Amino acid sequence: MWSQRNRFLLSSLSHLRHVSSTSPLSHLRPLKPSPCLYPYNSFLPPIDSQGRNHLLDLPAGTISRNLTSSNSCSSCWNCGTVGPKSGPFLACGSCGAVQPVDTSVDYFHIFGIKKIYEIKEEDLEGIYKNWQKKLHPDLVHSKSEKEKAFAAEQSARVIDAYRTLKKPLSRALYLLKLEGVHVDEEKTVSDPELLIEMMEMREAVEDAKDSKSLYEIQSQVKKKLEAWSKSFKEAFYKRDFDSAINCTQRMRYYDRALEEITKKL
Repeated sequence: MWSQRNRFLLSSLSHLRHVSSTSPLSHLRPLKPSPCLYPYNSFLPPIDSQGRNHLLDLPAGTISRNLTSSNSCSSCWNCGTVGPKSGPFLACGSCGAVQPVDTSVDYFHIFGIKKIYEIKEEDLEGIYKNWQKKLHPDLVHSKSEKEKAFAAEQSARVIDAYRTLKKPLSRALYLLKLEGVHVDEEKTVSDPELLIEMMEMREAVEDAKDSKSLYEIQSQVKKKLEAWSKSFKEAFYKRDFDSAINCTQRMRYYDRALEEITKKL
């Protein structure tokens, strides 16, 4: 038996217009936000500008980029040593001085890995820790204000790079961004089956009596996320960006579901 919430959902969907007789889902108009369909703690991603999940924004507290260099540093500003021919030049290998941020260096370059979707988190962690040993602001507390500012910016950027690349969804969105593909994060999926699935999954999480039940739900959601992640990889390498965007939209739903399950565990 479906719950009253699911009956309401189906009732709402019946008011959608412009349905094609041959493609029943391709012309559905996006659902309008309402407290019933998009509760605050729902798995469904927020669609208002105040609640967007800016996956690629810098962490809160990052200082302004008035000291950021948009051009690549060919030599150390402190000792004049020429930077490496390959690899990012975030800190001088000779004097250890932290260099100004070069925004042309992408996140993959910072970690010295290929610009591909399928990477392992353990490949990032070691490099991330090594960079923070050189860039963390606490390590340059006795340096000039100029270098302190560089360290704060570089450290924040490495943190953002690590957080972005280690998760499938944010990594997918970043790859699309590097390709110049815009993804509307406010767009919702108007697939009735997916919406009903999310509603039922949310109810199951709320009704779960113990951790065992939550872990079972979590396992199911992870499998679905992995399936869409694999579909994204295939679409991206074929440069089928429309399909890739469609995959990220569904990945976002399952990613949000995992966040809610983790909170309850």
